[in-house]
Order: sequence, then C-alpha cells, then structure tokens
Amino acid sequence: MKISIIGCGRWGSFHAWYSSKIGHSVKLYGRATSKNMQQLETTGGNDYLKLPENVQLTKNLEETLNFANVIIISVGTQNFRALLEEIKSLNVNLAEKKFVLCMKGLERDTGKRLSAIFEEVLNSQNVAVWVGPGHVQDFVQSLPNCMVMTAANEKLTREIVEIFKSPLIRFYYGTDLIGIEIGAAAKNVIGIAAGMLDGLNCTSLKGALMARGTVELSRLIESLGGDKMTVYGLSHLGDYEATLFSQHSRNRKFGEDFVLDKKFDKLAEGTDTVVALMELSKITGVELPICRAVFKILYENGDPEEQLMNLFMRSTKSE
Repeated sequence: MKISIIGCGRWGSFHAWYSSKIGHSVKLYGRATSKNMQQLETTGGNDYLKLPENVQLTKNLEETLNFANVIIISVGTQNFRALLEEIKSLNVNLAEKKFVLCMKGLERDTGKRLSAIFEEVLNSQNVAVWVGPGHVQDFVQSLPNCMVMTAANEKLTREIVEIFKSPLIRFYYGTDLIGIEIGAAAKNVIGIAAGMLDGLNCTSLKGALMARGTVELSRLIESLGGDKMTVYGLSHLGDYEATLFSQHSRNRKFGEDFVLDKKFDKLAEGTDTVVALMELSKITGVELPICRAVFKILYENGDPEEQLMNLFMRSTKSE
C-alpha cells in the first residue's frame, strides 16, 4: 500500500527504507531547507543507509498527505505541534488518514504526550505510537528486534501492526498509551544519566541506575493514570540496552560527552524531555530523583559527579 513519511532524518529515512523493503510504495517528505533532505537528494542516502530507488522524495507537505492514507511522522518533538498546525491549515481531508508517530519525547514546556498533542490540534484519535528498542545501524544490517505499537483504539493498533510487521521487526500490542509514551520518552533521560556515569568512569553504577530509574518512572506513570507495570515493558526497560549501553545511543553519548566537556552536535531528545518531566513532577507531586539530578546538571550548573553520586551513595534505605 502507499505510505507517506514526514521527516527525513535518521528515523524518518529508516522508515522510508523499511516500508519500501516490505513492499509498500513510499513518499518521503523533508523541508527544502533541511540538510538531511539535501543530502538524500544529492546522494540517495545518508550516514546510515541508502534509500531504495523507488522511494519518492518530496518537499511538498500537501502532496505527501494526499499520497497515502497511512502517514508516519518522525520529527523533533519540539517541532511537532507546529507541524500539526501546518497540516491542519492545508486543504487535505484527514478523516480517513491513519497516523503513526515514530518518535519519543514530551512537549518541553507542558509535559504533554505526543498523542495528546495530536488529539488537541487535529481533534482526532486516529493515531498510533510506534516505539521500542533498536538502532537504524542494526536494522539495516538485517539484525532483528522487537518493538511495540499502541493506540487509544485497539482496532487501529492491530491494523497498523499488520501493515508494518516483518521478520525484521516483531511487534507487541500495547494497551497503555500513557505508560508507553511516558516510558519511551523518559528512557532518554535515563540514557543521559548512564552516559554521564560512563564519562565519570562509574559504569558499574548503571545497574543501580536501571533499577531506580524504572521505580521512579513507574510512580509517575501511575499518577498520570497509566499502568505502573508498563515501564517494565519494551517502551522503557526493554529499551535500556539500546539506550544505556549502546555506542549508537545519542542520549548516552551526549551524557558522556557532556561530563568530558566534548562537543556533541546531534539531537539528544532527553535534554528537552527532562524539562518536561520536571513539569510533570510539579503537576503530580511525584519525586523524580534521577531526572532531577540530570536537570540540575544540565540547567542549573550542578556538578555531575556530586549530583549522581548523591543518588547512589545516600544513607542506607529499603529498596
């Protein structure tokens, strides 16, 4: 079938590659000013992959939306609301469109989840969320993984899984949209903390970080109306290996480079997500010690070693 992808960065280009590989007709959209799009137009690929020849590139958003009834969005989280407002302004009938959000994050200033922003702007729940472990670099080498798909509507979840399942990606059906979105976003903050521990030569503490990180996020998810056990699934704990340990993880690498005072010039979504999590902590009254430590380091000039060691070297307490 026809699939449109909005966003031509690392994950957008992967979804174009993947959708084509499993037999769909694909149109990939990027803005005229996008360096990623310019590279794809010039070379047919990027640092991660070579696009199949039948993937159509376009800089026309309305054309992209009209091309298909299944539309993947993979853009920076903080640009998401503006994109939706632009989509809303176009002369496109969205009633029959199925949207899939292949991105992880929370709106920085409000703490809102992506599907909630989608519903708020487009007045529609016809949206699924596709998250879970895996790196583009591994997928394009035919290394399989498991991921999770969820939507407010179970029928939509199952329809989207049928469209995108393959031997390369095995899907699980998610039932807790709140927990999956919060968990998927928050694991990037835990990834930054893990990278900071690597940079401080305290990698041995990542086990404790994993244990405590899941606990504090489970409390937040429950307070927001989700299932506290969701945090132990593929969207959060199941993604820890790819985020806290992998050399491909941007958030882990950002944290390591930050404490080593090295320049990092790629997007690490966790830097905005931690601000959103502090807003949710304020709203719910749930303490988030690890997230707060990362926030203090990034935005309040806190000493990384002092903040992180305080988390793990406190007086003895019950687990």
